Amino acid sequence: MFAVYAARIDRDQPLTGLESGERPAPEARPGWSVVDVRAASLNHHDLWSLRGVGLAEDRLPMILGCDAAGVDEDGNEVVLHSVIGQTGHGVGPKEPRSILTERYQGTFAEQVAVPTWNVLPKPKELSFAEAACLPTAWLTAYRMLFTNAGVRPGDSVLVQGAGGGVATAAIVLAKAAGLRVFATSRDEAKRKRALELGAVEALEAGARLPQRVDAVIETVGAATWSHSVKSLRPGGTLVISGATSGDRPSHAELTRIFFLELKVVGSTMGTKEELEDLLSFCAATGVRPVIDDELPMDRAREGFERMAAGEQFGKIVLTNG
Repeated sequence: MFAVYAARIDRDQPLTGLESGERPAPEARPGWSVVDVRAASLNHHDLWSLRGVGLAEDRLPMILGCDAAGVDEDGNEVVLHSVIGQTGHGVGPKEPRSILTERYQGTFAEQVAVPTWNVLPKPKELSFAEAACLPTAWLTAYRMLFTNAGVRPGDSVLVQGAGGGVATAAIVLAKAAGLRVFATSRDEAKRKRALELGAVEALEAGARLPQRVDAVIETVGAATWSHSVKSLRPGGTLVISGATSGDRPSHAELTRIFFLELKVVGSTMGTKEELEDLLSFCAATGVRPVIDDELPMDRAREGFERMAAGEQFGKIVLTNG
């Protein structure tokens, strides 16, 4: 089958290890399902895999892609939960949880195999492309906001780095849930898009907010860390799920954190139950993922290059057929 995969690890020039071509089709095994992939979306996790983060060289070649929507062996339209072994389904009792592409072949292919427990019904209201955007970036944003930040309608939230998949999802979800949303970006066009999606203000990175917020959604890391901490009200919560600009800020702001009793919460992906809730939320409210571009699977390199350059706003989706 045709697939897009990591053939080599290159920490400095990750795209040099990206290849596409024929790979073995997944084989059926007890407790697992083979799904025909109709759409799959890119995540920064795929770039990190090409750098060797979470992916060992002895597992190469590895088909990339965490997210997918497609059709199972019985003809059902489905969405895949990307975390394998979260409850032990389909793997050995001592195997730690992992994300697709770390231990098991990913979704940038004509077919993918996952534990049957990881297969969820796709709501009829969502297209394959829309559904394929949800299991990583949108699920991450959902968990950051509603589980780990614990925000409620009427609260205020700052979303750093508008344009990225998680940040874009957080703006849309927060607006739909009745939150007052502020967003930042270095790019004027991305600030304008953030306003169109529901942010009450979109500011340049590091700019002073008109008010301190209840929570900050942080995926940028070192470049925005100090600003995120300083933007919180006393007792506020900073939730972090990524560090695309690096994980070592020049100022940790420890004094401000303990003096104002701020909470810093790490967040990774989400549960199958949260993904079910997210799918229902989108189906019921009309909220839809922001899609930057849809490309056929054989043009995956274009999508990777766009994501690596930070040019996208929202999700890049790869499609089969």
